[in-house]
Amino acid sequence: MIWLATTLIVFYCARFLSKKIHHPVINPVLICLLVIIPLLMWFQVPYTTYFEQNQWLNALLEPAVVALAFPLYEQLGQIKQKWKIILSACLAGSVLSMVFGAAIALSLGMDEQLAASILPKSVTMPIAMAVSDQLGGMPSIAAVMVIMAGLFGAILGYPLFKLFRINSPMARGLTIGTVSHALGTAKAAEENHQEGAFGSLALVICGVITSLLAPVIYPLILALFH
Repeated sequence: MIWLATTLIVFYCARFLSKKIHHPVINPVLICLLVIIPLLMWFQVPYTTYFEQNQWLNALLEPAVVALAFPLYEQLGQIKQKWKIILSACLAGSVLSMVFGAAIALSLGMDEQLAASILPKSVTMPIAMAVSDQLGGMPSIAAVMVIMAGLFGAILGYPLFKLFRINSPMARGLTIGTVSHALGTAKAAEENHQEGAFGSLALVICGVITSLLAPVIYPLILALFH
């Protein structure tokens, strides 16, 4: 179980560092990737071995996502009052994320399989992998794109909010939950419990929207580029 211990040690060291140095780039997930991937390559450890030794951590992902429902429950009153704005924002964000992701990929000369893998990048990993597979993409590439989207949101989201003077907890939470799924939502929850609640709400709604609309939107994008 050496790699389970390594993962935990690296993560907690990264968390300690991120609390001491308040900078967007000092992100625990990013630091773990930058440390663990070179170690795996150096010792020539296959990913299957690493995954098997960390299966307990992987099993904790589902209850961790469910735990996000608690701050969501605390904001139930605001959600009932502003459900039209919330649904509209999530719908617009999901559609634009899918369209721009696939369109940019195709315009850069990537094949349809890669475009299908990139299209669902802004939703949580299980949904993104399932949607990608349904569209003829590669779930493994979709998983990588999900991690990248989450890291970009967690690292750049709050500096951009500050730059554009976006101070509303609802606007921040919905934005980061829509484009950066669980990683962005975790960052939002660290910053403000209201933002974490709206982020988790957007995470769920956008996952449903992407699952339903991706099979309709993707053929339309292909038709435009053909």
